[in-house]
Amino acid sequence: MGKFTVKNVTMTLRFILFFTCLVPFLLVAQEGSSNSYEASQEFPFGRLNPKAPPETADFSDLIGRSDCISETRQADRTWAKPVKMTWEWKYIMNGMGVQDETIKADGKHSGSIRQYSRDSARWYVHYYSSAAIATTLSTWEGTKKGKDIVLYRAQKAPNGMDGFYRLTFSNIHTKGFNWIGEWVDTTEKVVFPTWKIACTKRED
Repeated sequence: MGKFTVKNVTMTLRFILFFTCLVPFLLVAQEGSSNSYEASQEFPFGRLNPKAPPETADFSDLIGRSDCISETRQADRTWAKPVKMTWEWKYIMNGMGVQDETIKADGKHSGSIRQYSRDSARWYVHYYSSAAIATTLSTWEGTKKGKDIVLYRAQKAPNGMDGFYRLTFSNIHTKGFNWIGEWVDTTEKVVFPTWKIACTKRED
């Protein structure tokens, strides 16, 4: 066994002090690498994580901000006056999911959290709105059909007929996209649109 000397004790204390100071930097570095796909100054809307399901890129052309015109159908079945809105999209959960938020000129804002499941090969979209505080978020499910993204949620018509509220993203490209919400029957032959949005991309 080595002898304890003042020199040995001093060197040991220096090592302990050095290691103690190094640990916080190692933890910060580890944390940074585990969140490297989150929104940052360089990537304000985050980035797609390569470990995410490839289908997470279905919304890649929408990531960023778009200037949009929103139109909703009124109780008398006529279309209300168009409302300007901004639709912002970004990657969340370190690039494993997608979140979007709308800021409307009429003060009615909303958003969604979007996750793709490898197990069911489907998108799950959880919707929230400033118009009403929901204790449970509404959920739509769907997939990409051709170049469109189509999502469904079971909903009966006012007369009690079974059907779905269908959301469709279409005409998707790097400069913009279109969106429409429609009630459809179970065969999707009866279609009644109630909400439509046209968007032009502002920045990536």
